[in-house]
Amino acid sequence: MTVLPSTAPCTGSLSDDAERLLAPATVRQAMRTLLLAAPTAGTIAVGLHRNGRHALFVRGRTAHHGGVRADADTRFEVGSLTKPFTALLLAEQAAHGELDLGDPLAHHLPAGTALPTGGTAIALTHLATHTSGLPRLPPGLLTSAVPQLFANPYADFSTDDVLHALARTRLRTAPGTRVRYSNFGVGLLGHALTGAAGNVSYPALLDDRVLKPLALRHTSCATTAPAGGTQATGYWHRRARPPFRIPGLPAAGALRSSARDLLTVTEALLDPASAQVPSALRTALREVLRPRLRLPSGNSLALIWNIRPRSDGTHLYHHSGGTRGCTAFAGFNPHHHTALVALANTAPGPGNTLVQAAYNTLLALQSRA
Repeated sequence: MTVLPSTAPCTGSLSDDAERLLAPATVRQAMRTLLLAAPTAGTIAVGLHRNGRHALFVRGRTAHHGGVRADADTRFEVGSLTKPFTALLLAEQAAHGELDLGDPLAHHLPAGTALPTGGTAIALTHLATHTSGLPRLPPGLLTSAVPQLFANPYADFSTDDVLHALARTRLRTAPGTRVRYSNFGVGLLGHALTGAAGNVSYPALLDDRVLKPLALRHTSCATTAPAGGTQATGYWHRRARPPFRIPGLPAAGALRSSARDLLTVTEALLDPASAQVPSALRTALREVLRPRLRLPSGNSLALIWNIRPRSDGTHLYHHSGGTRGCTAFAGFNPHHHTALVALANTAPGPGNTLVQAAYNTLLALQSRA
């Protein structure tokens, strides 16, 4: 790991692997831009992988005032970057035979849960490709969010609220006909997965089936770091935010993770056959990469992951996330054996170009792969 001072983002003592990864001038310049892409962040952590080598770069401290030096194991809120983990859990349970991707959502929700008109046609795969027809947010959430709109907008919306909202929902389109990004949909997918597993909680199920097998020691839905660990304080317009909470829709955004752990996940996705995990999870690592639908733009969707074709005929997978206090990105190109993850403890918004800078750095990496 390389810890870099905030005043010199790509200088100082670098490991041999880091020097090799940054050797092309285009990559080094892209990395400089990335480490300065969120100027209101107290810390930025980046992980790079190319052709079997990887390096981790961290600058800053966990808080603007009174924090400690951040490192590659410092946890950040990753927001919607939780969703690819939910997709892995879905595929893992399918590999175990607990469910099928084509199962109706209703089969795995609590008995008596009322569905919207047309809701019986919603399948699990629709939820994982944002083609369920559900709106972005459940009805009633914004009303409950008003008291905490700029801190914890999801905090007062429970699982019961989510399931009751489903009956009041109007589908925007028929399931399977149009992509419409939906936190509501992926949150419901999480509830279906826990139902299929015997009503184990989402955090416990994910930990047992995905996080522990991948040896992700600093990733969980807990709002605080484990003993001995560090967690970045999130900021919005330089104001410290309380820990993000999303009790009713944890599968859509509850995770905290570190640069090291996120890089470990992307490395497993680069080469699922070599992943030292149980066979069902190895199958899941392959399945989440399979394109499920092609968009008019020429891009595609896998299970949650966005796929963008490159001019050389390869495909780049990517996803990002954000909370009221943090921004996250993960991307990889299996053909070029390249991956990049980036985290910052400041909310998405004007002046925060972390996601685009991370994407550009990944392109620079693969151009020299």
